[in-house]
Amino acid sequence: MTRILLGGWLLLGLSSTVHAAELKALRVWAGPEYTRAVIDVSGPVEYRVFELEKPDRLVLDVQASTFAAGYAAAEANGLLKAVRSGKHGNRDLRVVFDLAEGVRPKSFLLPPAEKFGYRLVLDLYPESSAQPVKTVAKALPAESSRDVIISIDAGHGGDDTGAIGATGTYEKVITLAVARELKRIVDNEPGMSAVLTRDSDFFIPLKDRYQKARDAKADLFVSVHADAFTKSEAKGSSVWVLSPRGATNEAARWLADRENRADLVGGVSLDTRDDTLAAVLLDLSQGATMEASNAVAGQVHASMRRVGPTHKAHVERANFMVLRSPDVPSILVETAFISNPAEERRLKNPAERAKLAEAILDGIRNYFRMTPPPGTWFAQEDNRIRASRHVVTRGESLSGIAAQHGTSVAALRSANKLVQDVVKVGDVLEIPQG
Repeated sequence: MTRILLGGWLLLGLSSTVHAAELKALRVWAGPEYTRAVIDVSGPVEYRVFELEKPDRLVLDVQASTFAAGYAAAEANGLLKAVRSGKHGNRDLRVVFDLAEGVRPKSFLLPPAEKFGYRLVLDLYPESSAQPVKTVAKALPAESSRDVIISIDAGHGGDDTGAIGATGTYEKVITLAVARELKRIVDNEPGMSAVLTRDSDFFIPLKDRYQKARDAKADLFVSVHADAFTKSEAKGSSVWVLSPRGATNEAARWLADRENRADLVGGVSLDTRDDTLAAVLLDLSQGATMEASNAVAGQVHASMRRVGPTHKAHVERANFMVLRSPDVPSILVETAFISNPAEERRLKNPAERAKLAEAILDGIRNYFRMTPPPGTWFAQEDNRIRASRHVVTRGESLSGIAAQHGTSVAALRSANKLVQDVVKVGDVLEIPQG
């Protein structure tokens, strides 16, 4: 059976006349959720994609095109078993993707950007995603406290290399290395667990990155990057949060998009509210999110200053797409300038990357200690610490405080090194446990 996925010829260009284009190269990246095939082309093309069964194949026909002299196809990967290319008729080209299973393809043409020319992209999603296995631990009722969840986003990936250092280091490689190290130490931290938006070399659209954090019900989203500038002497790390203008733009998009309105923002669906109430609810959610983002960014920035120079003496603001989550506090960390040869060497050093990851974790830890989310291990620990101390108020006596906490005057006197039983308003007493 043949299933036409994109009916007829699709014109992806501004002109109704498409000149003969060359296919230069084909590259393939495999991620955990989909496989991406990217074809470098010399200009806009007309193409169609259709699927064949028994065996499963995806066919790409490109009209009025030729193979460049150096055309090369990458080895099959992910959902692809093999890739075959050849002429189709007198004027067209055909690329056949042999599939490991049925797929749901999406295709689009990317315009030239930076060092890349036109690219024809095919994203192949499994037709039926396997259901996650439910472990015994997940099936059992939740305990009295939970971990805070940190969503860590390694910037760039796949076809998007990011900035390139003086000796050819790709930003996408550095960001993934730092993200993995940060996840490792977060997972070893009491009361914390981390999830990565990507754990290998593949590209994720910007909106999908913060959506992954929302899907994971993350308490914080951290996007990791390595800065670049035209002048190689630029140096230092930096921490960014969303600008007010970016928040306003995102609010307008959410209120206009029916799919977004049906989603949950801070636990409330906007779909059932009228426009005025929906706008108020979204504004409240965004306001709390930005306040938390600013607070955690300040802590991370202070920690980064202790391990190396920072580019600015303060947290910076920009309209970064990945920071636009309306209900997950989000920060972007530029670990260093990869365009600076000295900092590039630092980023390539595992020990230095570990220092950067530790600094980010220190800031995150400090924030959650000061602002523990309800129901988390940090909240439970905060309650325990509060219970182990007593601030003396007017009219209280040492014997009354001892009785209130189920201990003895002698134990209180010993724990606080008191030479007499007199206490003053404002004194902080350690309460002996047990």
